[in-house]
Amino acid sequence: MSSQMNFRELVRKYDIPAPRYTSYPTVPCWEQAPDAAEWTASVRSTLQQHGERGWSLYLHIPFCESLCTFCGCNTSITRKHEVESPYVEQVLAEWKSYLQKVPELRERPLQVLHLGGGTPTFLSPENLRRLIAPILESTRRTSQFEGSVEVDPRRTTRAHLEMLRELGFNRVSLGVQDLDPEVQRVIHRNQTLEQTIAITEAARELGYVSVNWDLIYGLPLQTLEKIERTVEATLQAKPDRIALYSFALVPWIKPQQRIFKDSDLPVGEEKRALYERARGLLLEKGGYREIGMDHFALPTDGLSRAMDRGDLHRNFMGYVDHRTDLLLGLGVSAISETPRHFHQNEKVLNLYSQRVLSGEIPTHRGHSLTDEDREAREQILTLMTRWEVEIPSREQREGLAQMLSEMITDGLVRLEGQKLSVLPEGKPFLRNACMALDRRLRARQPQARVFSQSL
Repeated sequence: MSSQMNFRELVRKYDIPAPRYTSYPTVPCWEQAPDAAEWTASVRSTLQQHGERGWSLYLHIPFCESLCTFCGCNTSITRKHEVESPYVEQVLAEWKSYLQKVPELRERPLQVLHLGGGTPTFLSPENLRRLIAPILESTRRTSQFEGSVEVDPRRTTRAHLEMLRELGFNRVSLGVQDLDPEVQRVIHRNQTLEQTIAITEAARELGYVSVNWDLIYGLPLQTLEKIERTVEATLQAKPDRIALYSFALVPWIKPQQRIFKDSDLPVGEEKRALYERARGLLLEKGGYREIGMDHFALPTDGLSRAMDRGDLHRNFMGYVDHRTDLLLGLGVSAISETPRHFHQNEKVLNLYSQRVLSGEIPTHRGHSLTDEDREAREQILTLMTRWEVEIPSREQREGLAQMLSEMITDGLVRLEGQKLSVLPEGKPFLRNACMALDRRLRARQPQARVFSQSL
């Protein structure tokens, strides 16, 4: 890859539909969902065996006042804030069911509490407190407890941040995406730099130890000049972490994305050039370090230290600096995981409400991992966080040598001895390399429309 022409050719060659690998197996390959009894037994067993390491809790708040047309999350669009109190009661009812079925949740230390959505700060500070305080009061926390929240600067007030800080929250992630007015117009997210800076500064004044900005490349009407201006403004604010996500174009799943014209969307090498321009500025001008795939952090941030220690982990919340064996998700569509199972809650709000208020665990779907699944899961997770993985099986190495032969020839990966490594030139193609370790994907052979493009 001695020339830019060679890189463009590689982008054309490897920009194919591919999973993002926030889990293995990926959700389209899930099967044999655990029933409520099997699932709660898995949670109990995990806490009994691994609980002193701490566990993680995720709360999903689905509400947004307006629809961002790029969004792929499970959301409920409404301006009627009277939905807040009923939803708080529903999530607390789900939590109560878990406490009854899994009493170890009271005894084992909580390591991480993350609020996601949707827009968690759609809820008023009072209703957020009504939701979070009873949960924290009914469990104990580790000495290194981390409370984090995703916020929309357009909907977040200082009062939100003050209340969460009082409850022990210490990390905040701001949805930014792009700061260009023309791009914001087409993605239906008008957000000024001043709004974003105000929340960033308020969080720092209140003692939040890490502030993250979420950016997206590949949005409609985005150009090299526009993304450069967005990154330059980001560098002025100097967030501790930056997530630079690829826009996932999945209109067959999210119909609002059909409003984009094909001519408005940067694709292939044009799209990847946006990432490379932003990456160069972050590394060379901003002093950030590249963390795994699409993430950057200052050397002083916890993600950087976790990478140095070899503790970097990846789950449904993205890259995290603490690995826990239990991630319990509460709320509509929330996903949970243990070493043996994945579990997703009911995705339809009315059905979720009915089931939790009747005392059920609101299972929508899930997966029971086989021993082969667990082995592949660890291999993919290791490659996603360390850029290399040991492959002790000779049979698997021989299979990988065949499946990755083109990537090896193109200088993107190396298979040497028992180690598979992603080379520096191959980092943009990490998801492609992971596909060779994905046994279920090969067996299932999903249609191309299941996944977004790898780049």
